[in-house]
Amino acid sequence: MDKKTIPIRPLRSANITEGKSRAPNRSMYYGMGYKETDFGKPMVGVANGHSTITPCNSGLQKLADAAVRGIEEAGGNPQIFGTPTISDGMAMGTEGMKYSLVSREVIADCIETCVQGQWMDGVVVVGGCDKNMPGGMMGMLRANVPAIYVYGGTILPGKWKGQDLNIVSVFEAVGQNAAGKISDQELKDIEQHAIPGTGSCGGMYTANTMSSAFEALGLSLPYSSTMANPHDEKQNSAKESAKVLMEAIRMDLKPRDIVTKKAIENAVAVIMATGGSTNAVLHFLAIAHAAGVEWSIDDFERIRKRTPVICDLKPSGKYLAVDLHEAGGIPQVMKILLNAGLLHGDCITITGKTVAETLKDIPDQPRADQDVIRPIGNPMYKEGHLAILKGNLSPEGAVAKITGLKNPVITGPARVFDDEQSALQAILDGRIKAGDVMVLRYLGPKGGPGMPEMLAPTGALIGAGLGESVGLITDGRFSGGTWGMVVGHVAPEAAAGGNIALVNEGDSITIDAHQLKLQLNVPDAEIAQRRAAWKAPAPRYTRGVQAKFAFNASSASKGAVLDNF
Repeated sequence: MDKKTIPIRPLRSANITEGKSRAPNRSMYYGMGYKETDFGKPMVGVANGHSTITPCNSGLQKLADAAVRGIEEAGGNPQIFGTPTISDGMAMGTEGMKYSLVSREVIADCIETCVQGQWMDGVVVVGGCDKNMPGGMMGMLRANVPAIYVYGGTILPGKWKGQDLNIVSVFEAVGQNAAGKISDQELKDIEQHAIPGTGSCGGMYTANTMSSAFEALGLSLPYSSTMANPHDEKQNSAKESAKVLMEAIRMDLKPRDIVTKKAIENAVAVIMATGGSTNAVLHFLAIAHAAGVEWSIDDFERIRKRTPVICDLKPSGKYLAVDLHEAGGIPQVMKILLNAGLLHGDCITITGKTVAETLKDIPDQPRADQDVIRPIGNPMYKEGHLAILKGNLSPEGAVAKITGLKNPVITGPARVFDDEQSALQAILDGRIKAGDVMVLRYLGPKGGPGMPEMLAPTGALIGAGLGESVGLITDGRFSGGTWGMVVGHVAPEAAAGGNIALVNEGDSITIDAHQLKLQLNVPDAEIAQRRAAWKAPAPRYTRGVQAKFAFNASSASKGAVLDNF
C-alpha cells in the first residue's frame, strides 16, 4: 500500500471526525466537498498571509496555492485560513506603526487558535512582511504540531540611473532632500522606482533576516530564505515544503523537537554572520519563550563575540538578498560557519536530516567570482554587529548595530523627544548637529505602545550626512534598514520608569560599543532626585488591542511578549 495512506502516528484530526458521535462534525466537512475516504488523511493547515496591503504579501497567494497542491499530492487535506499583516514600510512614521509589533502577537494567536481549534495534524505557514515571520514561528511553536515556514520571498531591486534601489533608499532620500543634496524631482524619481513589484524589502532587513534565521533554525527548506518572490523557484519551493511537511507529520517531527537551544544558537550565528536586523534580538527572545527554551539577551552577546560578519549586505554593506542567493545563499554561509566550529551540525531539521547532513555537498569555500560572502579568514568584521549595551540608562540591556561605523563611540549632549514626529522634524529643520545624542522615549512596548520603529528619523540622519556623528537612543525599535550610531530596545523603558525617562535636555550621554556601555553622565544623587519627582504618564490607549498590548507586554529585554506571567 502507498505510504501516503499509512500515517505512522494517530491523526489528531481523528478526534473531530471519527466515531458516531462525530457525525455532526463530518457533516460540516461534507459541506466543503469532502468524501468519506478523506477522513483518514492528515488535515493540514495553510496559514495564508496573502494581502494586497503590501508588496511583501501581495505575492503570497501563488505560494499558498502551491502548498495546497503539494499537500494534496502527498495525500493530505489542506485547510486554508488567513493571517493579517501590517506593512512596516507603509506605517513607518505614523500612529499605524504602533500596530506592527502588536500584529506579531495577533498572527501567533491566529495560528495557534486555528490549528488547535480545528485540531489540525500539521501546518504550513506562508508569510512575507516583517512580523509575519516571528508571529508565524511563535504560533507554530505554541501549537507544536508538525510545521514548516514558507517565506514569501525577497523583492527584486528597483532601478534608477543605473543604481539599485530599495525601500531604505527612499527614507534616506527624504533626508538628502531636506539637506538640499537632491531636488524634489530626484526624490520623486527615487520614490517611484524603488519598489518594482512583489516581495519583502530587499536588503538584510528584518524579513530577510528572519527568513535566513528560520532556514538556519531548520524550519524552512535550504535556499528558500533568499529566493525572490517573482521567480518560479519560489513556488516550486512552497510546493516542496508542503511535501516535506507531510513526511514530518508521518514522523511526528514537531517544532519544539527542532527549536532547541543549540538550534537557536545556529540561527543567531547566521544573523550575526549576515549582518542582520536588530529586531532579531527582540523576536528570538519571543521565539525562545514560545519554544520553552532558556535564552536571555546576554546570549546574543555570547554568540556575537565568537561570530564574524562574513556577508557584505545592506543596510551597512553593498548587496541585496538576491545577490546573496546568487552567491550561494544561506547554505553557503552555514557551511563556512560549520567548518569553523561555529554551528551545531547535529541539530535536526524539518527534513529529518541534521544540519551537517544537509550541508554535506555544499562547497567549503565561497565562490571566487563573488564578494557577497567572504571566507572566514577575511571577514567584514571579526565580531558580530548586534551588541548588547548596558549601563545606568539600560540596566536590562539595549541593542546597538555597530557595523558600518568608523568609531562606534560618542559622548554628547542629549536632545530629548517624547515622540518620533517632533524628533524627525528637528532633523529636517536642521536643528540636530554633529555631536548630539538624540533621545526618543515613551516609545517602548508599554509606552508607545507597540514599540514603533524609528526608520524615518534614522533615515533622515543618514540622508543629512549625520549617521556617523549623531547618536540616537530609544526605547522603541529600529527598522532592519537602519544603520548608524543608534541604540534601541533600551530597557527598562521610559513608561515603566526606566532611567531614560529621567534624561534632561543637555545632559551628557555616552554610547560606547567598545565597552558595551550606555551611560547617563549625571550623579546618582541627581538621578534619584529626578526619580522622586517623576510621574508615569497616562496610557495613550485605554481600550482595544493597543490597550491590551500595553497592559500585558513584558520588557523588551524579555521579548515584549504578552504571556510572560
